[in-house]
Amino acid sequence: MPAQARRIALPRAARIGIATAVTGVSFALPLVTAVTAQAHTVPAAQASVGSADAKSAAQAAQESYRVVSGDTLSKIADAQKVDGGWQALYEKNRSVVGADPNLIFPGQQLALPGHAAAPSADAAPAKPAAPAKPAAPATQAAKPQAQVQVTTEAAKPSAQLQTQLQVAAPAAAVTATPVAAATSGYVAPLANPKLGTAYGVAGSMWASGHHTGQDFVAATGTPLRAVANGVVVKAGNGGAYGNEVEIKLADGHYAEYAHLSSIGVKIGQTVTVGQQIGLSGATGNVTGPHLHFEIRNGSEYGSDINPVTYLRAHGVAL
Repeated sequence: MPAQARRIALPRAARIGIATAVTGVSFALPLVTAVTAQAHTVPAAQASVGSADAKSAAQAAQESYRVVSGDTLSKIADAQKVDGGWQALYEKNRSVVGADPNLIFPGQQLALPGHAAAPSADAAPAKPAAPAKPAAPATQAAKPQAQVQVTTEAAKPSAQLQTQLQVAAPAAAVTATPVAAATSGYVAPLANPKLGTAYGVAGSMWASGHHTGQDFVAATGTPLRAVANGVVVKAGNGGAYGNEVEIKLADGHYAEYAHLSSIGVKIGQTVTVGQQIGLSGATGNVTGPHLHFEIRNGSEYGSDINPVTYLRAHGVAL
């Protein structure tokens, strides 16, 4: 009997299983492609949000300044290159500082008017977008997790930049102090000043009932100097003030020096900041050698203001 090919009959359930396995491949491929494409879009969105947050943080750090111990509005304005100087800085922050521009406290956050912010990294020319990658095989579908981690790491330098800016601002203010004092056009009335009896101290030994100036510790013969440019309006014996020199400053205030042992200028003479105007002593109504120094709104007694506050507002370290 000739050999004949025989058809092997398979059970119905087996045939359905094979068909399902074969056709299932055609349904699985589009699903893998969609998942892969979606995974590639998530990191891009996260990178955009991270970049915006970093830009906002850096911009906020560049447009504000946190007060540290020893700061004055003049020091901050000079160190941060504020347009309009300390007056513009005070007007911008009047609600924070209060009525007295000479009293600021560590921890206060000040806005910087007219501050030219440094160019941001985001201002660089945009690079052309990379071409879209072809859909990855199903075996690579797990890789977007690694891409998400890379995006997160890339955002970290912006946070570090914000911290560096906040730390660097006080350091710049401290190192710039000598420059601020020099460029302000004001100096202390004597070198290496050491404060004595303060302005405003009450007592019966003063005719006004309070101390009208600031005393500086100074042995007889200590050189005294003009605190700013001006014109000498008094130079001679002033009674209880002893030998005195008074200078009308360029801004309209008057600087009074009392109890001098020697006078080195004359009335009508123009003096420049730092110029020697005499020597300290103990003439007049005193208990010992020192410099009695006043800042006045007018030339005569009784128009005094706090001289330390005035000098500090003009960048002088006391």
